[in-house]
This record gives sequence, structure tokens and C-alpha cells, in this order.
Amino acid sequence: MAWEFDSPLGHQLGYLRLKQMSRIPFTITMDKNLLKKVDSIVDGRKIRNRSHALEYLTSSYFKPSVKKALILAGGKGVKMRPFTFELPKTMLPIKGIPILEHIIELLRSHEVRDIYISIGYLGDKIKMHFGNGSKFAVKIHYLEEKNDLGTGGALKKAMPKFGKDPFVMLWGDVLADIDLGDFTAFHLESSPLMSIALTSVADPTDYGAVKIRRDTVVEYIEKPKKSAALSHLVSAGVHIVDPKVEKYFPKTSKFNLERDVIPKLIGDKKIKGYVFANQWFDVGTPQIYQRAIKEWKKAR
Repeated sequence: MAWEFDSPLGHQLGYLRLKQMSRIPFTITMDKNLLKKVDSIVDGRKIRNRSHALEYLTSSYFKPSVKKALILAGGKGVKMRPFTFELPKTMLPIKGIPILEHIIELLRSHEVRDIYISIGYLGDKIKMHFGNGSKFAVKIHYLEEKNDLGTGGALKKAMPKFGKDPFVMLWGDVLADIDLGDFTAFHLESSPLMSIALTSVADPTDYGAVKIRRDTVVEYIEKPKKSAALSHLVSAGVHIVDPKVEKYFPKTSKFNLERDVIPKLIGDKKIKGYVFANQWFDVGTPQIYQRAIKEWKKAR
């Protein structure tokens, strides 16, 4: 069976082959106690052997990073009623803490500590819980939406806060066990204007179905109809955004990122897709919420 390189697995195999071709053998000596610590992270799965452990530790040290994040948390959560009559969707608890707190923990664990939260409906309850972020070891700023701006409008309003550096943008109702450091390195390696984290689902019709060729996004269909040719890769609600994407924004203050911006980026081949396989929940319906309560395991 031959793997085609415009499939996710085919792309990953090709990427691994290229990495193997670029490796150079070398020999080092190391203190035996330090070597024991290196060996201790070898688990036979994520870290295969001592050589892999040394490469992992070295690449982690030099891994590029982003320092700021935007969380979109202004939606009314209509599909989540009656839960959202008194709480914004992002504050619904999973394993005893709000969804939004899980997201902030993910960011903090990857040293992203300067966080902007776009709030609207019942936003005061978010501010009351998180304050300035100091008790969560982060710095939180709030961007208040007086009216619904849409996903694109909320991003446009936030853009002046991020200067020229790429930043993470997350949907506030998403639980994702994703390695943001690896995602960042992926983005900075080719420097598109946007990278989208992608995960695979059995039924993509409630999400944004995405097709990639190698790692370039070539199609994005929001809430598609069922079809045999439909991709099962979907947007996971986690992005890395280069501020230069602003030139693709319409002049209006309210617009939809998925409908009004992403198709333009695809047309100019300025958007990449990063496939990950760990846990993911888009808490958009009471049924998914109940599943997340039962099945979510804290991100590593």
C-alpha cells in the first residue's frame, strides 16, 4: 500500500524521512548521574531511546515560543441552554473547574502567560472568577464586546494588543490536549499567516472540515453536508496567528473568520494545518458537555 503525501499520515511519513536525512551522527561524554536523568524519560513510546531523549531535550531547549494568547469567550452559548442562562459557556465546570480555566492552565504550562480574553455575554462572571490572573500565575486583560462582533471581528478588535509577534488564539469552549510548543515550532518553521490545529472526528458536519496537501490547507468547509469525499479533519479551535493576517480582514467591524478570512488565506496559500491526535472536546452541545465531564483527562 502506498501512502499519498497529501494525506495527513503520508505527510508525516515524508516529514520523518526528511528529518532522518538531515541527521548527523556525533559522540558525546556525559556525567553518569546526568545520563541517568536522560534515560529516565525514555518510555519506549513518546521517547524511544537514549538518542531520541537527547534530541528531544535539546530541541525543547531551543524550541521557539509565543508569549501572548487571545481567547474568544464572548458567545451566548445558545445551544447549551439551560446551562448558559446563568453562566457563560466558557465557565461551565469540567472536573470541578471551568472550561476557561483548563485553557489558561494549558497556556501557562507552555509559558504563555500574557492572556487577552474577549468577553461579552455574562462576561462579568469571567472577570469575577479570574480577576487580573495573578492567582493563576498569568496576566489577564479583558476585551469587552458591547455587541456581537463574530469571530473575525473579535480578532480584529484585539489586533493592536499583539504588535508584530505571532500569538495563540483559542476558542473559549474547547478542551484540547495539544503541545503548544510543538505547534509553535511548526508554525514558525514556514511562517504562514495562520496555522490551524486539526483533529480527526467521525462526523465532521458540525465543525469546519479541512483538507490539507502536505501541510498547506487547501479547503475549509464550515458545517459541511455529509459526503463520501468529505475530509474528517476539522479545525480544533486552536490557531497561531501572524498579525500580518490583518490585511485580509474586511473593513466592517463584524465578520466571521471562517467564512470571510480563511478562504482568502487558502487562495493565497497562506494557511497551514497542524494535525494532532490527543484528547479534544468542542463543548458546543449538552451531549458533548456530558461526554467531556466523563472522559476528559487533564492535559499533560
